[in-house]
Amino acid sequence: MKCPFCGYDEDKVIDSRPTDEGTAIRRRRECTKCQKRFTTYEKVESLPLMVIKKDKSRQPFSREKLLNGLMRACEKRPVSIDDLEKLVTDIETQIMNTLKREITSREIGEMVMARLKNLDEVAYVRFASVYRQFKDINTFMDELRKLLNEK
Repeated sequence: MKCPFCGYDEDKVIDSRPTDEGTAIRRRRECTKCQKRFTTYEKVESLPLMVIKKDKSRQPFSREKLLNGLMRACEKRPVSIDDLEKLVTDIETQIMNTLKREITSREIGEMVMARLKNLDEVAYVRFASVYRQFKDINTFMDELRKLLNEK
């Protein structure tokens, strides 16, 4: 690490401690030439995850957008925000574990529906109606029949 004061490239670490809830390390350093101290932060480099939409456009994955969609589906249902946060965290973890940098909105939707079905069936049908873009009542009834047949 180059000293920001004199440009010398040797220093010693005086103190290290985790910051940002353990996602970064703060290091206090001292230049071995001019003895001035400075702070550096070390963080894991993460590449943005891109979502490929139905129209083939791309946008960054948004945890908040996913959570908002789930909250709309679960409105006036006995589903806690903690359950929804856990669901979003599980999906985000599953996506990150695939090590892919791009994922389709369809794949995310299927992950959501698989988990939402076990969490709340009404919320599942609400989410499915938007996600699958039900065209008419027959499409809606087909989804309900599938749900009933699984029981």
